[in-house]
Amino acid sequence: MQPKSDRASPVCYAEQADAAYMGQLPREELLAALEELLEAERAGARVAEETVAQLQDPAERALMEDIRRDEVKWCAMLIAAIKSLDAKPGSRTGAFHGKAMAIADLPARMAFLNRGQAWVVRKLEALVPKVKEAGIQDDLLAMLVAHRENIDRVEVRLAAAGKP
Repeated sequence: MQPKSDRASPVCYAEQADAAYMGQLPREELLAALEELLEAERAGARVAEETVAQLQDPAERALMEDIRRDEVKWCAMLIAAIKSLDAKPGSRTGAFHGKAMAIADLPARMAFLNRGQAWVVRKLEALVPKVKEAGIQDDLLAMLVAHRENIDRVEVRLAAAGKP
């Protein structure tokens, strides 16, 4: 039998541990991930804006305008997050824009935009658990939820229109 000890549990130095050790992204990796998302959101915003101008159906136009507004909102949030880490956001737009705009068939372009939204969802699902900055993590979670909702809305609209 072990003798009783008057000692408390050992001191925890988790607060002092390296972010990577704690399963969190170091600042530079977080900045790179946020910048990648910002480029994708800019591309999505441009695709949605240019697509709205080409759509005839009022319901599709309204949906695409909602998505455009969301993309712009998330661009602003990502810019603020990057600045909160004392970094300067880049100004690049992702290559997704050119690829999407090369699709002339508007329902096919909307489906492609949805695949882009799904890419963002996958990125966010991997990123969120590794973000130690609570405010940024909360914003990224809200962005994740909004992207999932937009994907569902586009899928419903395309299905109603008889498009894949």
